[in-house]
Amino acid sequence: MHLLQSALVLVFPALVVFAGLRDAVSYVIPNWISLALVAAFAVAALALGAPLGVIGLNFGVGLAALVAGIGMFALGWIGGGDAKLFAAAALWLGWPASFTYLIVVCLAGGALAVGLLCLRSPLLRHFVLAGPAWFARLAEPGENVPYGLAIAVGALAAFPASPLAAGLALPL
Repeated sequence: MHLLQSALVLVFPALVVFAGLRDAVSYVIPNWISLALVAAFAVAALALGAPLGVIGLNFGVGLAALVAGIGMFALGWIGGGDAKLFAAAALWLGWPASFTYLIVVCLAGGALAVGLLCLRSPLLRHFVLAGPAWFARLAEPGENVPYGLAIAVGALAAFPASPLAAGLALPL
């Protein structure tokens, strides 16, 4: 049973890493990733025997993150896929790991933006254009920021403090 529980909990880091990489190469986070995270959370929480209070609190944190994500999307700060991934990851992380999540997402997003500004500078852009097409697109001036990368970094940083990871006592 412990192996099954571990496999269920490890779906989270696998999906957020995939979402971040997918955003970097295509500027798209498919809806199925966020939906899979929500569904896998429900299954993992039940398989781990998480108390209903913890599950409810996690859903509250996820809902708050969805509202914040919709607000950021409405302001044009992030894309729709980013908003959904942000909320789905917050659902998994719950309380109090959401504080670490939020701080690391902000810091990683800032670092990503600065890195892309450097990459898009006239000094480096010439070298980048010789690379793969997806990397050249990252260096395109005026192109968006694949914020899914920052969300993935924040999610992975906060994951060990999440109630589900703590309940499983994974050696993370």
